[in-house]
Amino acid sequence: MILTLAVSGYRSLRDLVLPLERLTVVTGANGSGKSNLYRAIRLLADVAQGRAIAALAREGGLQSTLWAGPEGFSRAMKQGDEPVQGTVRRDRVGLKLGFAGEDYGYAIDLGPPVAAAGSLFNHDPEIKAESLWAGESLRRSNLLADRNGPTVRVLDPAGQRVPVLTDLAPFDSMMTHAADPQGALELLVVREQMRAWRFYDHFRTDADAPARQPQVGTRTPALASSGADLAAAWQTIREIGDRVALEAAVEDAFPGCTVDIVDRDGRFRIDFRQYGLLRPLQAPELSDGTLRYLLLVVALLTPRPPPLIVLNEPETSLHPDLLEPLARLIASAASRAQILVVSHADRLVRALEATGQAARYDLVKDLGETRIEDVDPPPWAWPKR
Repeated sequence: MILTLAVSGYRSLRDLVLPLERLTVVTGANGSGKSNLYRAIRLLADVAQGRAIAALAREGGLQSTLWAGPEGFSRAMKQGDEPVQGTVRRDRVGLKLGFAGEDYGYAIDLGPPVAAAGSLFNHDPEIKAESLWAGESLRRSNLLADRNGPTVRVLDPAGQRVPVLTDLAPFDSMMTHAADPQGALELLVVREQMRAWRFYDHFRTDADAPARQPQVGTRTPALASSGADLAAAWQTIREIGDRVALEAAVEDAFPGCTVDIVDRDGRFRIDFRQYGLLRPLQAPELSDGTLRYLLLVVALLTPRPPPLIVLNEPETSLHPDLLEPLARLIASAASRAQILVVSHADRLVRALEATGQAARYDLVKDLGETRIEDVDPPPWAWPKR
């Protein structure tokens, strides 16, 4: 389980260290930084896929995502006795992302590039430092692998950190280029854990949404982020997952209703049978909220739970009466996977708290900076460049 999530220098997240539980719900007013936190976690997951640089480019590049305020706030600034202004910079400019779990921790530091003559890619960020360690907080004594510049060092069986790469490109991560089952097994393990994280963010439910169209059905243990394979994923749960929980989730939200999967020449479709209607409703006929709820059911009842599921505003388009069934579904799924919910729906947040399983954190924005209200952050140390 992930115990700590840390972000520094990303948009409004100047220096945020967030403790995580088995089920964590993050809430706050509009503009408090919830979306920034969600995007930062996705960016961290992109590192393990080798897509972090491209993901930053889609956001406008490193300069567009860096914290735009001063490096720190003086007491007089916070009290309003003097204007917010830049101070003498003590640290290098960078965007840092990291997490620590019960077994391993990992952090990465991205910074502005050193301009190379003749290159047109001098706006791409560079990976300045990376570290992998054992336990909850980085220390020299528990460091398993680290990257500084082009050199990657890994702890060998004799307890010595030996170089395994000396020419790693500044745009490549040690996660994707140094992980090895023989020489760097821990890197490989953590990389695969990160690659298994699943993110679900605002499923499309418009008329042309993939979830509304019949799709060729194949065994689908994990619902795609687009929801395109809804029918196949539903049938997969029925055959190799918890069919009873699947049917109970539908009954909890829609009493008297059932869901069937119809196969037409290998293409699967959803049939939603509603009490009082003489024929089932197909996916194109379902309301946005009903379709989105069915998508969330399949995402959470996956027969192969990942290490982490992140739900961003799952309440979107849902009728208020569906929020309590959704909370019960999320709480039940948290027994099989760690879940982080980012939401501004007070009714959903209160329903999750009522399950007795959720840790709640409220984000607030102060002087443009997102912080967690009334929480002492756990210990955290960033790798040195």
